[in-house]
Amino acid sequence: MFRNVQSLVRHSRQLPIAKKSYARISTTIPKSNTAAADSDGEPDFLEMVSIYAENAHAIALDKLLSRKPAPGKKLEEYSYREKHIKGILNIIKPTNTALAVTFPLQRDNGEIEMVKGYRAQHSHHRLPCKGGIRYALDVDMDEVKALAMLMTFKCAVVDVPFGGAKGGIAINKSDYSEHEIEKITRRFTVELARKGFIGPGIDVPAPDMGTGEKEMSWMADTFAMTLGYGNINASGCVTGKPISQGGIHGRVSATGRGVYHGIDNFIRDEYYMNLIGLEPGLKGKTFVVQGFGNVGLHTCRYLHRFGAKCVGIIEYDGSIKNPDGIDPKALEDYKLEAGTIVGFPGATDTKEDLMQAECDILVPAANERQITSKNAHLIKAKIIAEGANGPTTPAADKILQERKRLVIPDLYINAGGVTVSYFEWLKNLNHVSYGRLTWKYEEDSNYHLLDSVQQSLGDHFGANIPITPTANFKNQIKGASEKDIVHSGLAFTMERSANRIMQTGQEYNLGLDMRAAGYVVALEKIFNTYSEAGLTFT
Repeated sequence: MFRNVQSLVRHSRQLPIAKKSYARISTTIPKSNTAAADSDGEPDFLEMVSIYAENAHAIALDKLLSRKPAPGKKLEEYSYREKHIKGILNIIKPTNTALAVTFPLQRDNGEIEMVKGYRAQHSHHRLPCKGGIRYALDVDMDEVKALAMLMTFKCAVVDVPFGGAKGGIAINKSDYSEHEIEKITRRFTVELARKGFIGPGIDVPAPDMGTGEKEMSWMADTFAMTLGYGNINASGCVTGKPISQGGIHGRVSATGRGVYHGIDNFIRDEYYMNLIGLEPGLKGKTFVVQGFGNVGLHTCRYLHRFGAKCVGIIEYDGSIKNPDGIDPKALEDYKLEAGTIVGFPGATDTKEDLMQAECDILVPAANERQITSKNAHLIKAKIIAEGANGPTTPAADKILQERKRLVIPDLYINAGGVTVSYFEWLKNLNHVSYGRLTWKYEEDSNYHLLDSVQQSLGDHFGANIPITPTANFKNQIKGASEKDIVHSGLAFTMERSANRIMQTGQEYNLGLDMRAAGYVVALEKIFNTYSEAGLTFT
């Protein structure tokens, strides 16, 4: 699979390279070059992630090899260093471990059916591995390998110390009863435990498409009753659990909230907004969201809350639009009752392709490969924020950059979920809720501070001068709750990571290619982990 891409990388390194400008691989794969490519000539998801990763490998390798040897170093020592660098970069490419299982399920009607499940661990540079479990008919080994590779880079770019993993079961969840889904989930957990693919220090699954708190609760319970029996840290074997089972406040909305923070961090940056001809600032900007599931819903709510206007929603069964704005909460309530967004009284049903609608921000938060070479030239949004994994193909990515569109890449902008999952994992290992030990102390300290200021003013002016805190400060006086700490930690993580990506983009002269910048940031961190660990290779 890598043969064609690697040849492109080798060819790219033979090109003349200007100062502080790095060779880039082609993002178009001809139909004849790969059997995995779809009939339209676009690469499949695994190949897409591989192309993006190979691009980062080429850029990072050029940068690392451009460093001159230290004075007094012999040429052969520098040659060894070059081989060492190339070797470590090659370690990062392949999937480390993968598991495919098939097990029987007795349906409620007595029929026996075979169920297929998959789990891939892309990288063990940090443990445990981390990645979601999805239930979908199109799940296969290639897809989980691609998602696991993406998770490796996603964790690294936001400084979450996990290796990348992903898993799934090839079923259509709606075809099964809740009792059957529970049986499937528990049996899959047993299979993972038997093969060493789950555990708080080994591999920590999380919710993904088709799964949620209920499935994670079943997995945690099954692990605790089997391999995790007697292990005080057993609840850390999965994240995304209900609060009562060791979950964390803010996890459900984390990915959507992270998308909001990612957009906000980039849209406030004057340098990149000037590149795309957009005024800095979120307030008043219009946006369209594709997919009104968990990610799309919460993205919509946060963007709306902080001053942006939703003018369109795209779902699998129909689209709605309203140039005056759509209320996300009202739409959520309507969808819960009606089971669809179609017919929502606060908007108009439309057959238009809203991916091509006039707006400032487009948020694809549905499936992979939604923006391709066939529609990229028609997208009018200035910012494309990838709430989904892999919604933009390499050819489309190149077209969007040439048209001065800013693509905020998936490995950064939808990393809010894994960031808060990391907080939940830490909570499970620490065996205490965030804020519990400090909440009352902080509240008392703040009141003492107000009393001290009031007393000082009274002593100075010889009169009693009351100090009245503002409404916001009154909320802060109470101390930080678990949700406050989670939201603060997520905001800090997304801001720091965005700044590093933007800095790298300018340092490497990458223009609007924030995907390459994100991958290079992640790759350098993974490289340093391997390089500085003093590893012994067999």
